[in-house]
Amino acid sequence: MKTDFSHGGWRPSPDRFLDILDDPMYRTLVDLQDLVTTATSGFWAERGVKSLHLPITTGTISSPMGRGSDSLPVQIDLFGQPTYLADSMQFMLEYGCRLSPSGAWYLMPSFRGEDCDETHLNQFFHSEAELPGDLDACMEVVEAYMRHLAAGVLDKHRDSVLAVAGSVAHIEQMLALDAFPRMTFDEAVAHLGDDPYAVTDHGDWRTLTRRGEQRLLEEVSPVLWVTHYDHLSVPFYQAYGDEDRRTARNADLLFGLGEIVGCGERHLDGHETRAALAHHEVAEADYEWYVRMKQERPMHTTGFGLGVERWLMWVLGHKDIRDLQLAPRLNGVATAP
Repeated sequence: MKTDFSHGGWRPSPDRFLDILDDPMYRTLVDLQDLVTTATSGFWAERGVKSLHLPITTGTISSPMGRGSDSLPVQIDLFGQPTYLADSMQFMLEYGCRLSPSGAWYLMPSFRGEDCDETHLNQFFHSEAELPGDLDACMEVVEAYMRHLAAGVLDKHRDSVLAVAGSVAHIEQMLALDAFPRMTFDEAVAHLGDDPYAVTDHGDWRTLTRRGEQRLLEEVSPVLWVTHYDHLSVPFYQAYGDEDRRTARNADLLFGLGEIVGCGERHLDGHETRAALAHHEVAEADYEWYVRMKQERPMHTTGFGLGVERWLMWVLGHKDIRDLQLAPRLNGVATAP
C-alpha cells in the first residue's frame, strides 16, 4: 500500500483507491465493518434498545473546550448558521432514553478537530449507546457487547483475520475472561509509580498517556477497565464519584492500543449538571436545553462509546489506524475519492 509521508505527515497516495482493490486486508476490513453493523444491530435488538436516526450537525458538542478537554470541535458555516459537526450525539441518546426506556443506540460518524496520528482519526465511526442504570450495569453490558463482537469475528472471519493479523489469540484471550479486570485510576497511578511518561499531571487533574496505558496492559491485564478518573479530566456531564467531587463515575476499557471504549454515568438532574458546568468552567448557554431536560425529566442513565476503527486495529493487529479507512479524510487536506 502506497502512503506518502513527504509533506510531514500521513497522506494517502493518489493510487490508493485502486491499490486497495487488490489488497486482501481491505476485503477483510469490509467484512469486519459489515460484522460491526449487523452484530451491533442484533445485540441491541435482543435487549429492546432502540436505534436512533440522528443528524451529523449539532449546536451542543459533547466535548466542549473546558478544563480537562483534549478534543477540538469542528465548526462549520451551514447556510449562514454557525454549527458543529457531531463529535458525538451522546446528548441525543440521553434524550432518546426518555422515548425508549430500555435505552438508545447508534452507529454513525464523529468529527474531531485535533490532528490525526497512528491511533486517532479526524473522522471515525462511533458505536454509542445510552442505557438506564448505573456505571456497573453499563460496564457489564459493554463486556457482553465486546464478547459478542469478538465471537462474531471468530465465527465468521477467523481464517481471513488470521491471514492478516497472523494470530487470533488476542481475540480468544478476551473471550476466555470470566470478567474483565478492573482497577481505579488512583490504583493505576500508584502502579505506574514515578514514570513521568506514563501519567501527565496537569495540576488539578491527571491523565494516562499511551505509554501508561500500554504498561497497564502489559503488567496488569491485556484487557482492563480503569475507573473513577479525576473529574476535571473528563467531560462535565459525567456524574461525580465521591462527595468531594474529585473523581468521576466513569470507566475506560483498555485493550490493544489502549482506550477503545469510554463509559460514564450521567448527572441525574439539572442542579447537578449546572454545578458540573461551573466546576469545569463551561458556559451554560449552549447546554440550556440539556440542563432543562435534566431538570424536567430526570433519569438515571449511563452511556458508552466504542471507537470502531480502534477496535478494528485490535482485531487485525494493525499499527496505524489511518490505514483502516476505505476513503481517508484528513482535516485541511483534499482527498479523493
